[in-house]
Amino acid sequence: MLNFITRRDHSVMNRVNSWRAPRWIRLWMISATRGGDGWLWYAMSAVILLFGGPERFRAVATGVSSATAGVMLFMWLKKVTHRRRPCAIASHCWATLLPPDQFSFPSGHSITAFAFAVPFSLFYPSLVAGLIFCAVSIALSRVLMGMHFLSDVIAGSAIGASLGYCAFLLFS
Repeated sequence: MLNFITRRDHSVMNRVNSWRAPRWIRLWMISATRGGDGWLWYAMSAVILLFGGPERFRAVATGVSSATAGVMLFMWLKKVTHRRRPCAIASHCWATLLPPDQFSFPSGHSITAFAFAVPFSLFYPSLVAGLIFCAVSIALSRVLMGMHFLSDVIAGSAIGASLGYCAFLLFS
């Protein structure tokens, strides 16, 4: 099974690395990946603290706690798995960002994005479309920019969503 996943990951990597994406997609992916560096979630937490109503403190505490658990988990998993990043294996035709660390599995950006987006969506259902759009954009950007394999992002998104949901259950 691991060989199958690795072959598929490398196939997707080769296609992505040679695809000259339109300018609007490149700008969207760069913006998404930069937003996933943390500032998007910090800003969203600040807005929720200011305008989030009576649930605001629990909502932000849920997002911060699930993201913190996610950061600790992905740091440990990266040290254990030592999976090389796609950009360390083959050059990318348009993305030139440097990775934040040397290991690929799982995607920390994806974990953090879903660790915030899921509980915020559960506390504020009217924001679900925008929050999920942001989280999916961040996860997709990591693949399209050559920072992660598809399986890294899928695993990271699932881990982040699970942590976010568990934190929501814990705080609600």
